[in-house]
Amino acid sequence: MKIPVTLKVNGETYEVVIAPYRTLLDVLREELRLTGSKKGCDVGDCGACTVILDGKPVNSCLVIAATAEGREIQTIEGLAQNGKLHPLQEAFVKEGAVQCGFCTPGILMSLKSLLDKNPTPTRDEVKTAMGGNLCRCTGYSKMFKAVESITRPG
Repeated sequence: MKIPVTLKVNGETYEVVIAPYRTLLDVLREELRLTGSKKGCDVGDCGACTVILDGKPVNSCLVIAATAEGREIQTIEGLAQNGKLHPLQEAFVKEGAVQCGFCTPGILMSLKSLLDKNPTPTRDEVKTAMGGNLCRCTGYSKMFKAVESITRPG
């Protein structure tokens, strides 16, 4: 049995017919072809699938897609606007905070959610915001530096 679901993703409305048990991650990647959110652990441990749902970062692998109907979903594809990278994306590139890049979309979404609420977070607040995101390539220091470069310029 499939059900119709209307999702609002990055300001656009999508109508899909899906099995009621499908996760938001799978619908984003397979139905909407928004593949920026990565499928890492698929159990909510790594944060590679993080999206912003109604202003809060969530592991999209743990969200049943149908429960996101009528809610605001932002994915990494919606971060850049009019072909211009978000300042956080620019800072990650400039500071060398992107290595293999697999975790980067989820980390950026977690940090964007933080910066939307608190434009000048402390390093401890940044660490807390990134607490659900794992990166195997870095020691996170370049990521902290990237955030600080836009929250404490100069």
